[in-house]
Amino acid sequence: MKLSVVIVNYNVEYFLEQCLYSVRRAMQDIEGEVYVVDNNSVDGSLKMLAQKFPEVKVIANKENVGFSRANNQAIRDATGEYVLLLNPDTVVEDDTFTKCIAFMDSHPDAGGLGVKMVDGKGQFLPESKRGLPTPMTAFYKMFGFTRLFPHSKRFARYYMGHLPEDETNEVEILAGAFMLMRRETLDKVGLLDETFFMYGEDIDLSYRITQGGYKNYYFPETRIIHYKGESTKKTSVNYVFVFYKAMEIFAKKHFGQKRASMFSFLINMAIYFKAFLALVSQFFRNAFMPILDAVLGYGGLAAISYFWGKGVVYDGGGTFPPTLFAAILPVYLLIWLLCCYFCGAYDKPYGYGKSALGVAIGSVLILMLYALLPDSLRFSRALILLGTGWLALEMCLTRAIGYLAGNKDFQSKKNLKKRFLIIGGEDEVQRVKGLLESTSIKPDFVGLVTSDASVAAPDGFIGNMGQVPDIIQIYKITEVIFCSKDVSHQVIIDKMVDWHATNVDYKIAPEDSLSIIGSNSINTRGDLYTVDIKAIDTRTNRRNKRLFDFLMACFSIVFWLPLALLVKKPLRFLKNAFLVLMGRKSWVGYCPVADETRRLPKIKAGVFNPASYLDESVLNDVAFLNQLNLVYARDYTVWKDAEVFFKSFTQK
Repeated sequence: MKLSVVIVNYNVEYFLEQCLYSVRRAMQDIEGEVYVVDNNSVDGSLKMLAQKFPEVKVIANKENVGFSRANNQAIRDATGEYVLLLNPDTVVEDDTFTKCIAFMDSHPDAGGLGVKMVDGKGQFLPESKRGLPTPMTAFYKMFGFTRLFPHSKRFARYYMGHLPEDETNEVEILAGAFMLMRRETLDKVGLLDETFFMYGEDIDLSYRITQGGYKNYYFPETRIIHYKGESTKKTSVNYVFVFYKAMEIFAKKHFGQKRASMFSFLINMAIYFKAFLALVSQFFRNAFMPILDAVLGYGGLAAISYFWGKGVVYDGGGTFPPTLFAAILPVYLLIWLLCCYFCGAYDKPYGYGKSALGVAIGSVLILMLYALLPDSLRFSRALILLGTGWLALEMCLTRAIGYLAGNKDFQSKKNLKKRFLIIGGEDEVQRVKGLLESTSIKPDFVGLVTSDASVAAPDGFIGNMGQVPDIIQIYKITEVIFCSKDVSHQVIIDKMVDWHATNVDYKIAPEDSLSIIGSNSINTRGDLYTVDIKAIDTRTNRRNKRLFDFLMACFSIVFWLPLALLVKKPLRFLKNAFLVLMGRKSWVGYCPVADETRRLPKIKAGVFNPASYLDESVLNDVAFLNQLNLVYARDYTVWKDAEVFFKSFTQK
């Protein structure tokens, strides 16, 4: 056996599927085996493996045992002369394994090999080649010197920035996403250290390979796509603690006591410094716009109140009392901002319409509140109307400035419409087009391009692959989808790199798959297009669904006596209203189906469901109910809940 490929999977079914399609092609001329070790995934990965990749040897763990231990399980069972540790969020070129094995065969001093990695936009990932994280090397990286001097032999040693990215060179550390090693090397230096649960195990093993008398090489003559890349939640506090604690374990294991103590000191300094920055970054990223609206909103309201009182109400003889500025205006502002929040004004991308709607609803509520206030707290309705105008103007101006500044968080909905280009053979592009249109993406434009640049475009196609740069510009394409059945992974990566200047996003549609995959990061939501994408799973819709449940529960409880004349079982209806109010149930849930063939996002059990008001003859039609659930989840809006509620409540 020449090659054993080991992949550890944890809840990344669609990335794993695409990875295995690329591995299957790359293994065609090689005597080898593929292992997938699943760490107790719940996303259907095991079912997918059984259906689509029966040749893969699967080790199904009953718990998440971590990256190191899972890899070791397969390595111990593997029989290949070479062992490749491969991440599931990668795509290899068709000849990657052949080239790598040929290099290793011709370099008997090589114990390990890494390749050139690019992210989902075709950009080179610097972690393709890394240096040993000595105390000073780690210090330079932790405190930003590596980023300031990316090609310095001293300051950028963590990524060996002084070495050209297109030259084969000896390196110290291999990236865990792709580690090709000799079996005899592993037998000599040992397997992955299971002390490392996640992060650091690749550094430890790479270092032990060099200590065992072998060399590690960076080999750029083949490439892989690594979706995770440098964007792996590096602003999260959890990542900071886990990653740098792994570095501390490494230091204590391999450096002398004096150097390890120094390293531990630097590591702990970096942990708390980075954790503080991560917390600050997360807070301002999420709270910046509400804080800005609150500050500018209050400043404007206070100024309007001061000048209106002085110039109109008191005619130059005074102004409103401090109670207005200290209590009433903050309450008004809070109502406006809460209404904006529930209308989605603070969901990215920030837009004008939801902000204006929130301000308008807030003004109505404030006017209703104003009518209930005692005379001593009714200062002037004009302030509410002027405040409405100011809040609407302020929100429109700040969002317009953000948009003109080119910040993607402020792009208008019109400019966010996705315009796709699908590249492949005639049959496959039609299949992928149908798949794309079955998701909740609602594409603004879908163009078809033949993958054969030597022939004229067939009917219904707008060009061939050689014309893509011009097509992107003319049709204002935002995303390009490659059909991997017709376009080799090597060509896909070539084109991603060649067309990088067009600034489009790239996706790959694996053959015989219901997924279209591509992003800069495995953690980037919204960049994975499948028929299982659900509108109901968005933050906005989950919030709106809960708000609808709350309001309708309050309505049902307050008006229960008159409603009792309409519903068939008034006491059960009242009980359900209280359960919904407490969050134990939702007014609308999925249809109960014994044979659920699709995995839908989890929502609370519903009092009603999309089939509640339909004829009873459909309730035993499993396929129909499954389709109802899919459509409800995929195309969800709060108005669907309203429709089901008002059509169904007399049934319960």
